[in-house]
Amino acid sequence: MSKSIKFSHGDESDPASRSAAGRAETFRQARVSRRSEVTEDYVELIAALIVERGEARPVDIAARMGVTQATVSKTIARLQREGWVVQQPYRSVFLTETGQKLANDSHHRHCLVVAFLLALGIDEETAHHDAEGIEHHVSQKTLDAFARFIEIDRKGLVAK
Repeated sequence: MSKSIKFSHGDESDPASRSAAGRAETFRQARVSRRSEVTEDYVELIAALIVERGEARPVDIAARMGVTQATVSKTIARLQREGWVVQQPYRSVFLTETGQKLANDSHHRHCLVVAFLLALGIDEETAHHDAEGIEHHVSQKTLDAFARFIEIDRKGLVAK
């Protein structure tokens, strides 16, 4: 069932009717989200590698992220300065307590977005692919709505 969206003058969903301050805040939030994406992706991957292999080696991080080891080294150095990870030279990478919390939160957000997309009927591969971008830019309010939708869907109350 296709629902057409019509913008009318003064409609809150009409981008032209939003205040300049409202639009500026939206763009500011998007910039903040983009800056945190790399951090969240790295700590989530490090946590997964530790669960899978007992350690997160830079070479494994590079392979999974599809980047060079030099890129991983630079990023790990930044994450260490920011307090997300710890690493000794030529050793595996481990999460700090705050890094582990961020990894858990990121993983939860990812799983929730995937579950929502699957509930909409999106195939699993596409759901996981799309969730990689959505998970970093979605508000807690929207995540809560996703969770409510999934719960309703599980009870069989959502028409398909």
